[in-house]
Amino acid sequence: MHKTEEIVVNTGPILAITAALGSLDVLQIYRRVWVPWAVCQEVLAGGSSGFAIAEFEAAHWLQKESTSLKIAPPLINLLDHGEASVIQLALNKNIQTVCIDEAAGRRMARLSGLLVTGSIGVLLRARREGYQFSMQDAVQRMRQRGIWLSERVVAFALAQAGKESG
Repeated sequence: MHKTEEIVVNTGPILAITAALGSLDVLQIYRRVWVPWAVCQEVLAGGSSGFAIAEFEAAHWLQKESTSLKIAPPLINLLDHGEASVIQLALNKNIQTVCIDEAAGRRMARLSGLLVTGSIGVLLRARREGYQFSMQDAVQRMRQRGIWLSERVVAFALAQAGKESG
């Protein structure tokens, strides 16, 4: 199986991975991690709690875009600005894989010819590549932060993590 070296990441996975592990360090399983300007703005807005801002700012190795993109009308009309920017940046830079958790964004990314992973996919790859953490605890921390995960996704994550540790 092809090992993804570069990825463009959306706001949701940045928040989910921060909730799960307290940092974004596991994203360093990729040689280069791109963050579109719109996603940077969403993360730095931080909501009322400012959650994940410090972790995001501490991740100096992220390739944070400093300017807004011209986004194709179908993307901007069907998706929120962050997801549309992730897909557009991947297409512009010929990066094959995006990290998006929301169903509509994942579907549009696939329709655009991109490979898709999400926060759980990143966590599973990180475990395969030697990061030590409890998937059960990571999922619990994500849920405590209000990150929605379907029972099917949780069951898959725990089953895969169990296979890897057993």
